[in-house]
Amino acid sequence: MADAEREPEILNRPVPLGGDTEEITFRIKRRLPGRRLDKYLHGRFPRLSRTLIQRLIKQGEITVNGKSTKASYELATDDLVRLIIPPPEPLDVQPDDIPLDIVYEDDFMLALNKQTGVICHPARSSQTGTLANGLVHYSNHLSHGDDPFRPGIVHRLDKNTTGIMLVAKNDEAHWRLSLQFEQRTITKIYMAVVEGTPSLDGDVIDAPIGSHPMVKDRYMVPGMRHRPELLKKAVTRYEIVERYRRHALVRMFPKTGRTHQLRVHMSYIGHPIVGDTFYGGHHLSEHDITGEGDESSLFVHQALHARRITFRHPIKETEMTLEAPFPPSFERLLALLRTRQKT
Repeated sequence: MADAEREPEILNRPVPLGGDTEEITFRIKRRLPGRRLDKYLHGRFPRLSRTLIQRLIKQGEITVNGKSTKASYELATDDLVRLIIPPPEPLDVQPDDIPLDIVYEDDFMLALNKQTGVICHPARSSQTGTLANGLVHYSNHLSHGDDPFRPGIVHRLDKNTTGIMLVAKNDEAHWRLSLQFEQRTITKIYMAVVEGTPSLDGDVIDAPIGSHPMVKDRYMVPGMRHRPELLKKAVTRYEIVERYRRHALVRMFPKTGRTHQLRVHMSYIGHPIVGDTFYGGHHLSEHDITGEGDESSLFVHQALHARRITFRHPIKETEMTLEAPFPPSFERLLALLRTRQKT
């Protein structure tokens, strides 16, 4: 969508109608052939989900020229659009005193270093122990987004992936950050220890990802028999940072954000991530590396860490780069590989 179409000509600032309900009125100033009302409004107001917009249209809370209409209505020049936006649904997440490693915080957002073994949000209101539960305990100011089970959560990391995550403290910050993810203007850098040593110092893995036909919640780069309409484009650039005798430290730059993308792609090229048994990796102990010492696993999860993220502050519009330190287990693994598997 062109920048000129980003902001409508608002005839009134959002007007409070009581109980956090707002009214917005604006006029269409240009011809928009074939542009459906619901899609247009979602593009103009990303903080409102398309599902919510369609529901408001059916309820008559969104009108065109003073009349109720359909979601498929094609907008015309000089149409007057009026929205009655209800208050966000209450957060349905129980607070839980979970330690949070806050890397950055201001009035609009925060960033944290997610620990391993923590899922991002509950699947039901009674569930506890998730990052969302910890955030609700930590702060009374979190965005609602589109899902009451995900307060403040703009993007996710896998349960056993550590590293930097952004959290929104109000709805405006949430949709502005979400838009950056959607438009892929955010740069994310991950670090991983992989099995084996890739022959190339760096490469781009351009391989679509689809759901595994037999294993729930597993993904794969499918063969020719996989239905092409079920595939999603996935692109990862990687580079070797350090080589060891049987492992390598890899820096990865995902160009798309598919579920399990980095784990699937490294497994696909024959170098699964250490500890990622779901995609062919193996647990690794001090004894495995040194031939002596503790035989318990250093990693009972994948050695994958979201190291750095670069984005524009959702309100101040300044460019920011935030970094999350490695967890102690990751540091210990690197120290052992550097001293005992040095090449």
